[in-house]
Amino acid sequence: MAPFLSRRDLQFQLYEVLDTASLPTRPRFAEHSREVYDDVLGLAYNVADKYFANHAREADLNEPHIEGGKVKLVPAAAQAMKAFREAGFFSAHADEELGGLGLPNVVAQAMHAHFKGANIGTSSYPFLTIGNANLQRVFASPEQQQKYMLPLLEGRWFGTMALSEPHAGSGLADIRTTATPRGDGTYAVTGTKMWISAGEHELSENIIHLVLARIRGGPSGVKGISLFIVPRYRVNEDGSVGESNNVVLAGLNHKMGYRGTTNTLLNYGEGGETVGELIGEPGQGLRYMFHMMNGARIGVGMGAVMQGYAGYLASLEYARDRRQGRHASNKDPGSEPVAIIEHADVRRLLLRQKSFVEGGLALGLYAAHLEDEIETGPEEARRDNELLLDLLTPIVKSWPSKYSQEALSDAIQVMGGAGYTRDYPVEMYYRDNRLNPIHEGTEGIQGNDLLGRKVSQAGGRGLQVLLEKMQADLRASEGLEGLDEIRTALHQAVAQSTGALRAILTQAPELGPDLFLANANSALEMFGHTVVGWMWLRQAIAAARQLPGARGDDADFYRGKLQAARFFATHELPKVQAHADLLASADRTTFEMQGAWF
Repeated sequence: MAPFLSRRDLQFQLYEVLDTASLPTRPRFAEHSREVYDDVLGLAYNVADKYFANHAREADLNEPHIEGGKVKLVPAAAQAMKAFREAGFFSAHADEELGGLGLPNVVAQAMHAHFKGANIGTSSYPFLTIGNANLQRVFASPEQQQKYMLPLLEGRWFGTMALSEPHAGSGLADIRTTATPRGDGTYAVTGTKMWISAGEHELSENIIHLVLARIRGGPSGVKGISLFIVPRYRVNEDGSVGESNNVVLAGLNHKMGYRGTTNTLLNYGEGGETVGELIGEPGQGLRYMFHMMNGARIGVGMGAVMQGYAGYLASLEYARDRRQGRHASNKDPGSEPVAIIEHADVRRLLLRQKSFVEGGLALGLYAAHLEDEIETGPEEARRDNELLLDLLTPIVKSWPSKYSQEALSDAIQVMGGAGYTRDYPVEMYYRDNRLNPIHEGTEGIQGNDLLGRKVSQAGGRGLQVLLEKMQADLRASEGLEGLDEIRTALHQAVAQSTGALRAILTQAPELGPDLFLANANSALEMFGHTVVGWMWLRQAIAAARQLPGARGDDADFYRGKLQAARFFATHELPKVQAHADLLASADRTTFEMQGAWF
C-alpha cells in the first residue's frame, strides 16, 4: 500500500511553523494539549490507513451503480464510515455540548487530510456532512439544529449541498428550482439538481440536502434565492426517520475521478410533494450557502494537496527503489545501474513536486489557522484576519488544484511507463485531482473573485494585511543562514505583484468590467505563486532555526526544506514577473478574440 501522507511534515507544519501547541493557552482550548492533538492525529492515521486506503483502488474500479433501485457502493465504504463515526470524527471539531472535542480548525483540517490522502472518494461523504452541519450551526434555527444538525454530527445522517442545475451549472442566478409555501411554515420544493455529490446512497439512515431554490413569486437573479433543508426521508416528531420525501434519483454521473463518490441528478417533487424548511430569511440563500462553499473551497484545496502529496510520496519511493542507468561521468557499461533518484533530472521532478505539495499543505493549514485566529484570537485582529482569509480563499482553492496536477504529471514522469499503469496508484490520483480545478468554482471563477472583489474589499484592507505579514516574515528571515535566495525572490515577487495590481486598478474605470477581468487568471497565478513563496519562506525560517541543533534524520529533513524553498525561489517565483507584466498591460488578446475565429 502506497504512503499517502508525511507525518513528519505534518508535525513540522503544525508545531514548528504555526505553533499550534500554544492554542491550549486560549480559554476555548484550555482542556487540550499537544498530546491530545497528537493522539487525534495518530488515530486519524490508523483509521485512514486501515479503513480508507484499503479500498481506494477497489472503489475506483467499481464505481457506484444502481441495483434494485438503490445505489450500491463497495462494502468497504460502509466499513470506513462506521470506523470514522466510532472514532468521533464527524463531531471532533464541534463544541463539547454538541458531542465534540472542540478541536481547533487547524488540527481538524490536519486530521481530515489523512482521509483525503488515503481515499478522496470515500472521504467526500463525511466532508460534505460536516460542512452541512457547520452551515446549520450558524444559520439554522435551534429547532432545525436539534432536528437535522445533531444527527449529522453523530454521523447517523449524511448531508449534501444542492446548488447546480443541468442548464445552469455555476450560473446560480439562473436556477429554476422553486419553493411554494404549504401554509404551515414549510415549502413544497420542485426542480432538478445536477452534480450533487453524495446525493444518493445507503451509507446512512437519512440524507439532508441543503437546496437553493426560489420562493414562488420572488425576485429574479441572486436576490430571489433562498436556502432550504430538504431531507431524503421526512423526519417524524420524535426525530425518527419517516416516509419518503420524494427526492428521486434521476441518474448517476460517471466521472474520470472521485469514482467512489456518488454523483447524482436529483428530481425534487417527483411522484409527490418534496417538503423543505426555509433556513433563515428569504432571499439570503446564496449568502448562507457561501458559508459552506467557502469552507468547501478550502477543503477542495486541501484535497488537491493530498492527491499531489500521495503521488509525490509514491514516486519518491519508486525513485529510491528503481535502478536504471548510470551517472554521465561513469563510462563503464559493466558497472551496476544506480537508483534513478541519483539522476539530476529525476531529482528536479521530485523537488518540483515537493515544492508544490509541501507549499500547498502549508497554505491550507495556514487558512485553517486563520479560522482559529478569527474565532479565538485577539479581538482587535479578528476583522483583519477575516479579510485576509477572504482574500486567500480563491488561492487556497485554485493554486493546489492546479499545481498538484502538475506535481502528479511529474510523478508519472518519474515512474515512466509504470506511472501510467494501474499497478501503481499515481494514475488514479491524477484522474481524481483533475476534478479539483473545476468543482466548487473553476479557476476562472476564482480569478474573477480574487481580482474583481477580494483585492478591493474593505478598501483593500485584506491585501494590506497580507503585505504586512509578508514584510514581517521577510524581516524575520534576515540573518538566518541559507535564506538569501528565497528572501530576495519573494521580495521581488511582492513588488511585481503589487505594482501590477496597482496598474490594473488604476486603469479599471476606463477598461470597464469585462476587459478589467479578461486577465484575471494572471492575477490568480501571480498572487498564488507569491503567496506560496511566502509559505516557503515561513517554512525556511523554521527549518533554519532548527537545523543547527538537529542531527540525523531531523537534519536531513530541515536541509530538504531549505533546498525545496531554494528551488521554489529559483525555478518558480521568477514566473510571477510574466504574469505581472501581462496583467499590468491590460492585454486585450483574449478579450478581442472572436468565437468565429476558432
